[in-house]
Amino acid sequence: MAKYYDMNDIVELKKRKKRKKMITRLIILTVLAVAASSAYLTKDLWLPKLRGLGKQYTTIVNDGRLADGNFPLEISGSVNYQTDCADNCVIVLSDAYIYFYSEEGGLIKKRQHAYTNAVMDAVSDKVLIYESGGSRFSVEDRNGVINTQQIDENIIFARLSNEGYVAVVTTSPKYECEILVYDDKGEVIYERKCIQKVNDISFDEDSTGCIIGYIYAENGSLVTSVQKAVFTENGEKWTSPAIDTLGLDVYGFDDGAFVLGIDACGYVDKSGQISSFYRYDGDLADGASSNGQSAVIINSDDRRKYTMALFDGGGKEPVTIGFETPLIDVAVNNGLAYVMTQNAVLAYDFTGGLRSTASVNDSYTGFVRSDSYVFLKSFNKIDRINYES
Repeated sequence: MAKYYDMNDIVELKKRKKRKKMITRLIILTVLAVAASSAYLTKDLWLPKLRGLGKQYTTIVNDGRLADGNFPLEISGSVNYQTDCADNCVIVLSDAYIYFYSEEGGLIKKRQHAYTNAVMDAVSDKVLIYESGGSRFSVEDRNGVINTQQIDENIIFARLSNEGYVAVVTTSPKYECEILVYDDKGEVIYERKCIQKVNDISFDEDSTGCIIGYIYAENGSLVTSVQKAVFTENGEKWTSPAIDTLGLDVYGFDDGAFVLGIDACGYVDKSGQISSFYRYDGDLADGASSNGQSAVIINSDDRRKYTMALFDGGGKEPVTIGFETPLIDVAVNNGLAYVMTQNAVLAYDFTGGLRSTASVNDSYTGFVRSDSYVFLKSFNKIDRINYES
């Protein structure tokens, strides 16, 4: 028998359907709101993963747990300590001592250095210590002092090569500055008198030459030019045109050089021509480069815009990654860029894919990366976390 509905039944049926739709919609909106809130709170960890979609790897989530035992390493007597990793060691320079620790935090060696304004540069298994504004430097390793030099002029800065060569930029009575290069025996193998200010030097991989960065004024602005020098030849192999920025650091590699400037950066190719240039949209927080791969972090606090630009060599457009919190420190190691935010350390490949993460608190001022660990720097101590990438 057919069932008939009167008008009241039809109205009631429509009301039920409408209520069901409203309840369903309310449930969906509630779920979306909870998911959005959770996603917002963890955005620094999940948002960059979108850039890695389609890659044949899984993002590693490190637990960020601090090591115990010998850690944290307490740094006493100096709030401006310097630290780096070399030869499976953590090297710490304070105002009076140099310390060599194992990666497990055990003290291997402690020596007093007696430099007033000590600066450290660690490469491979050696460390250079020099007195900024003074006239002495030494090359050391965990076993002791390899050689030490007293020079006639004051040291502006110095750099160490993989083979233990030292390039020293000094003041000069007749020139803007002078460059002296010492070999691993402490003998001078190269000298250069400069009419322009030298801002940085980067050794070739085999220590047979270097890239020299110069700063000078052009059309009312400070610009930077880089030059390729070979220690067994007079003159230079090439000199680049002016790069429109005040250069801070120079990084040489097989095909040329990367120049990190105060408001822009750029690449110079192996013939000395500018192959790419990038102007920052904010203030430079830090930059790093290795084997031609470079990373720059830029903070714009006024607009709450925080960006990392990744460069996979010269002549290529950078990959840019946005963050929600200020960026603190960056390093390039073994083909990955490591960046520290206020609450995480993250590693990216140079396509922008997120490779690994670790949560940290906001008390750290920077980090250094070894093959197995990340060492976190704070005001007067160093912590360690395991970090796979």
